[in-house]
This record gives sequence, structure tokens and C-alpha cells, in this order.
Amino acid sequence: MTLKATPLNSAHRAAGAKMVDFGGWDMPVNYGSQIEEHNAVRTDAGMFDVSHMCVVDLRGANVRAFLRGLLANNVDKLQVPGKALYSCMLNPEGGVIDDLIVYFFAEDWFRIVVNAGTADKDVAWMNQQNDATGSGVTITQRRDGNDPIALIAVQGPNARAKVWQVLPGTQAASESLKPFNAVIVQDTPFGEAMVARTGYTGEDGFEIGVPASQAEALWNAFAAAGIKPAGLGARDTLRLEAGMNLYGQDMDDGVNPLDAGLAWTIDLVSERDFIGKAALQAKGQQANFVGLILREKGGILRAHQKVVSAAGNAGEITSGTFSPSMQQAIALARVPLDVAIGDTVQVVIRDKQLAASVVKLPFVRNGKVLAA
Repeated sequence: MTLKATPLNSAHRAAGAKMVDFGGWDMPVNYGSQIEEHNAVRTDAGMFDVSHMCVVDLRGANVRAFLRGLLANNVDKLQVPGKALYSCMLNPEGGVIDDLIVYFFAEDWFRIVVNAGTADKDVAWMNQQNDATGSGVTITQRRDGNDPIALIAVQGPNARAKVWQVLPGTQAASESLKPFNAVIVQDTPFGEAMVARTGYTGEDGFEIGVPASQAEALWNAFAAAGIKPAGLGARDTLRLEAGMNLYGQDMDDGVNPLDAGLAWTIDLVSERDFIGKAALQAKGQQANFVGLILREKGGILRAHQKVVSAAGNAGEITSGTFSPSMQQAIALARVPLDVAIGDTVQVVIRDKQLAASVVKLPFVRNGKVLAA
């Protein structure tokens, strides 16, 4: 099978990246030291190629009404141009088709960024619902078709300042930009840029979309400004420390988002109906989604390890790693409702039960360890 390549593939190889198959994409896992890349994001600035993710533009007079029914979060919260919203897109059974960010730019133009591995099914689902509702929305994916957009995430305490060194024309437009807001800057040296104050690391920074033809030049300019390239390995430890879900691992189309710690992204209060709402109301929450810190030596917390509560009920780790920031084994886990923050549970590692503390997420945010 031929792997798909982002517009930055040659830049990764020139930098000596170790490349791996990531869901059919040829992606960098690291550029030498995953730990150094992780620490660069926590203490300075690092950058990630996220061009395998897919930008989808939705345009038309009925786009807001269409998204009211498509997404579990309420797009009516988006009233100021540039405002963004994190949401799940659900199937009728209440399972998570994908988690995504939706941006409001105009009443006839919303932009959605979806995950790489789900992009094809996401766009197909959007088109299916568009046809079923007769909404007349024009849905254009901007990754593989004409006029593609590449995405680069620059994250860390010095990320914004270093981006402005490379893109000084964006500073005035984005300096006062609050988190989960974006701006379109028309005339940068790298073409039109979407600058969004969003990310997947628990640090401040931007996710920047530019024409794919300009991506390598922008990446190299960022590198020259001292922004360290970071691969999938660091991205995973950073997002896990930040308590952020990974689609396909912490939730999928068979998982109720209420059981994945995503209740805050679901609007069950307004009268608005959306796909999956009735199923969520019928099922309710059936598990808690928590952080775990291993308290005994003898292993690393990994996905699919069994978690046993004091009452003997079983849960499961969904993501686990060794935290570079904490120097401890940590995990995200779906556990029985009788498990609460502060409890001690047992994790089964190689047929041994090792004690772990149940903690509130996130573990780390803005360079500070919050769970110990």
C-alpha cells in the first residue's frame, strides 16, 4: 500500500525524521529525541505537521441550521466571526463519528477541521445528512482536492512570539485573539493564512492553515526562527498529559461521549435537536472518565489494561504512557461510576495488580503539573 504524504514530507526527511505509517499516512514519529521535542513544547516552542487532518469548508444560506442538527455542541454559541467550538459529531446511536473543531467566519461560511483517519467517512456523512435534510450546503474538503490547505501547529509558551517573528503581518490581527478563536489574514508572504489559537498539547500557541504549496517554505522559516520540529511521539505524550482524547483510542463510533469525559461538549439543555440526542438522553452516563497515576513500580500504564475498583468492578485504560513532565506512569481510563477522584484502584499489568491513584484531568497544563 502506498502511504499518503503531506506537503511537508520532504522537509521531514531532510530533517532526519523517523517516518512511520500512521493510519495510512507517512508521518514523522520523532526527529531524534522524543523527550527533547516534548520538553521544547512545554518550555519554549515546538511545531507539528498536522496537514494529514482535513479542513472542510461549509457554505450556504442554511449552513448554521444544518450544523445545529449535525453537531452535538450548539453552533449558536458562535456569534462573533472567528469564534471556534469543540464538538462531537454523533451517529443516531449516540456513538462518536468524530471529534472536531468548527469555526464561524460568516453566516454563510463555517469551517470544520476533522481527524485524518475519519476524514473520508466524515465528509460522506456530512453529504448524506445534507442530502437528507435538503439544506443545500456546499461541502468542500480542502486536503486532497483543489486549492488544498496545509496545517502547522506551533505550540509552547513562546509559540505566539516566534510565529510573529516569521509572520509579522499576523501579529496585529492575532495578538488579542483569545483561545478558541481564529482570524483569516489575507496577505502574508505565504499566502492567505488561517491563524487559530487552538492546539492539542495543553500549551498556548497557534494552528496555522496556509496554501499547501507554501507549507514547506513556512515550516523552514519556523525552523530558522528556532521552533523545534516535533513528531507524533511527543504529540501523544503532550496530549495525554493535557487529558485530551484521541479518536479511535479514547472514543469511537461505539462509545457514548458522556462516558469519554466529553459531556461538556454536548448540549442537552437547549430545545435544539441533533443526531444522537435521543440516544444520549436514553442511555445517560454509564462510566467515569478519569486520570490514573501509577503508584507502584513494575510497569507502564498502557491502553486496554484492566482497572479494578475497590468494589471489584472493572474498567479499562484507554491511553497510557510515561509522562516526561511528571516522571510518572499516567493514563486515561474509563472506569465504573463507583470510582471517584481520590480513590485508589488496581491496574492489571502482566498478571499483577498494581495500585494507581484516580486524579482529575488534566495532568499538566501550561507547563504546570496539576495532578501529583
